[in-house]
Amino acid sequence: MARKSLSGMAGIASTIARSAAPNSDRATKISAPALGALQGSLAAIREIEPSLIDDWGPIDRLTPFTAVNDDDAVEGLENLTDSIRDQGQQVPILIRKAKVEGRYEVIYGRRRLAACRELGIKVRANVQDLDDATALIAKGLENAARRNLSFYERARFAQAIIDAGHPPATVKAVLSLSSAGLSHLTRITQAVPTDVGTLIGAATKSGRPKWTVLADLFIAGKLSEKTAYGILKSASERLNSDERLEHLIREATKRGARHDEIVEVTPVDGVTIRSGKSSVTLTVKRAGTNAEFASWLNSRLPEIIEQSYADFKSETPRKEN
Repeated sequence: MARKSLSGMAGIASTIARSAAPNSDRATKISAPALGALQGSLAAIREIEPSLIDDWGPIDRLTPFTAVNDDDAVEGLENLTDSIRDQGQQVPILIRKAKVEGRYEVIYGRRRLAACRELGIKVRANVQDLDDATALIAKGLENAARRNLSFYERARFAQAIIDAGHPPATVKAVLSLSSAGLSHLTRITQAVPTDVGTLIGAATKSGRPKWTVLADLFIAGKLSEKTAYGILKSASERLNSDERLEHLIREATKRGARHDEIVEVTPVDGVTIRSGKSSVTLTVKRAGTNAEFASWLNSRLPEIIEQSYADFKSETPRKEN
C-alpha cells in the first residue's frame, strides 16, 4: 500500500519534538518549523510491546472506533494487518513516555498499533518527549500527510481538543483552520448530539453542506435526538456511513414537512381535529369517559354537519355568474 517515506514521517515527529518546550513552565509555541519541517533523525525509533502502549488524547477518526463500523473501514484495518504481516511495519507510530514508569502513550498510529497487537508482534515506534499541545499538532500533521479526516471527524476532533481545555489557537493550528472554519465545525458538534453522530459514523464522502442541513434540523426543533436515534436504528444495516446520513436527513425532512402541513387541535379531551392541505378529519375515541359522548356524536353527526353546511351557505356571499 502507498506510504509516505519513512524518513519524511519520522522527520515530522522529530522536528516537532525539537520545537517543544523543554519544561512544563514554558508555554508551547506553535511555530512554522513545528508545522512544516520534514527533516529529522530516526534515532528515537524503537520496537516496543503493544501491551505497554496506552491510548492518549482525543480520537481523531471515527472508524473503526465508531459504534457502527463500515465494511470498508473493517476491510481497511484487515488490509493493513495483512500488509504488516507480509512486508513488515514500514512507518513507525509516534509515542511518548507515560507518567507511569515503563509505559507509553500513542500520539498517532492507533491502526498500526492495533494491527501489531492482532499479529502479536512488537510495534516500531518513534519515542519523543512531547507536551500535550505539541502532541496534538503532531497528530494533525500526520492526518494531513496520510489521510485527510472527513468533515465530521474534523468536527469531532476539534471539539475533543476544546473539551480537553486547549485554546482555539491550538485547534486551528492542529487542523489548519481559519476562525470561520473552526466555527463551521463547532456548529455541527454543538447541534448534532454526539451519540447520533457516532451512530452515523465518519461519512467520508459527505462534506459541510449535508452536515449543516442535519444541524439545522436539530436547531429548528424539527428533529430530536430520540427521533434521530430511532430512524438510524431502524435503517437497513446495509447502509454505509454516508448513506445513513442521507437517510436521516431525508426521513427527518419528510417528517418535518408532514408536521408543518398538518395542524392538530383538541377542543375536548379525546377529540382531535386534524387540518391538512387535502382534508379535515375528526377523530373521537370510543373508550373510557369518551365512550358515551362518541356514541351521542355518532348519532347526531350527520345532522350537525347538515346544519353547519347550511350556516356556511347562508353566511357565504353568493358568487355572481
